[in-house]
Amino acid sequence: MNKKLYSKLVFELSHANRSGHGLPDYNYGESDWSLPENLNRKSSLNLPEIDESSAVRHYTNSSNNNFGVDTGFYPLGSCTMKYNPKLNEAMVPRAGVAPLHPMQPADSVQGALRIYHTLATYLAEIGGMSEFTLNPFAGAHGEYTGLMVIKAYHQSRGDEARTKVIVPDSAHGTNPASAAMAGFEIIEVKSLPDGTVDVEDLKSKLDFTVAAVMLTNPNTAGIFERSIPEISDAVHEAGALLYYDGANLNPMLGVARPGDMGFDVMHINLHKTFSTPHGGGGPGAGPVGVRKGLERFLPNPRVYEKADGSLDIEMEEDAFGRVSAWLGNFTVYIKALAYILTLGSDGLAQVGPLATLNANYIMQSLKDLYLLPIDRPCKHEFVFDGLCDKSTGVTTLNIAKALLDYGFHAPTIYFPLLFHESLMIEPTETESLETLDAFIEVMRKIANDASQNPDVIKNAPYETPIAHPDEDEAALNPIVKYSDL
Repeated sequence: MNKKLYSKLVFELSHANRSGHGLPDYNYGESDWSLPENLNRKSSLNLPEIDESSAVRHYTNSSNNNFGVDTGFYPLGSCTMKYNPKLNEAMVPRAGVAPLHPMQPADSVQGALRIYHTLATYLAEIGGMSEFTLNPFAGAHGEYTGLMVIKAYHQSRGDEARTKVIVPDSAHGTNPASAAMAGFEIIEVKSLPDGTVDVEDLKSKLDFTVAAVMLTNPNTAGIFERSIPEISDAVHEAGALLYYDGANLNPMLGVARPGDMGFDVMHINLHKTFSTPHGGGGPGAGPVGVRKGLERFLPNPRVYEKADGSLDIEMEEDAFGRVSAWLGNFTVYIKALAYILTLGSDGLAQVGPLATLNANYIMQSLKDLYLLPIDRPCKHEFVFDGLCDKSTGVTTLNIAKALLDYGFHAPTIYFPLLFHESLMIEPTETESLETLDAFIEVMRKIANDASQNPDVIKNAPYETPIAHPDEDEAALNPIVKYSDL
């Protein structure tokens, strides 16, 4: 294949008067209808002129530059990029929800409402919560929804002084952003050297102005927060609520439930833990669950089961409002429900232990060459602080780029901000031992090559269409049109 030819932009393949299609003659007579003059183009469209076969080859070969869980190992820490079984995708068109209109009467969409209600019931059982809403569209959207539930709860009690949310520095970056969007002031709590929350620092910040404490558990370093019972007692004694960021729920499946730990509100990144890949910005879903007593504050509309077993939709008077046009991202629910039903309770109980096993296997196999700042068993993910041998000058960015030549997606880099050269790896439970061993072998080769000939790694990758773009220039002055080249 002439890679140089088919790596060109489609405009570069364009030739004047070349066409890949033919339109039939217009046989419907003349019309006196026309666009207003101010809407008419003053010049012709700058479209590529290209034959059909070249266009097909161009886009097909361009698509081969994409990377996803169907093409290779995707160890993107914090993102839980697990494999999405094709059965899940097959269930979406078979569910028969595509032709439905959201304004149809409830008695005409009982099947769709049953999907919603069944999944919400399962999530409540998995999370140890009383009720779930599936309406939020994404994880951060779920955080915002949960915080608005918390705000509505405090306001219902006339407790207007609670304007602050405490967020540990080990939390996901969306936590403080969501709290700010909900109108709260953010108070940061530092982490201890072992990556867990400094409980004493947290307690010192608890008072009558705190509405909630947000915890990501396991935290972004992949460490389980062992002091949750103590934190829960302190938070509730102060009159605040405890929020569980469920983005890292994957290793908890079959092991522990947030509701049993003392959390009042939680969200789940449905697209992560329940297997709808979210690379490329979507699709997502961020269901929110609450403990008993907070259900009435969940956003409208709500799906509930009537005494006769049928389902209906209600608008709760005490709800803080609504967060989606109707009932959220429905296709993701179908995939998640298919995933849960396929695995069953026994299968779901294996997800957390296997995800934890895979992460610890990689960590233990590489910690002699990569600096492990928190040397203790992790859960779903772990963080290296670059190479142990800092004298090479090889950075985390160099390592990430070198991985691309071996067919692996790079892990998350330079996050969390707890370490200077963070390299965060999450294998998930769906990867085989052979895949993990191949990744370990490549990571060891990169480390050894860095020690023997650092420039080989610093100049990688060698097999990608673009190797070393000027990232600062691309961010500050992006070129988004071919005519600007």
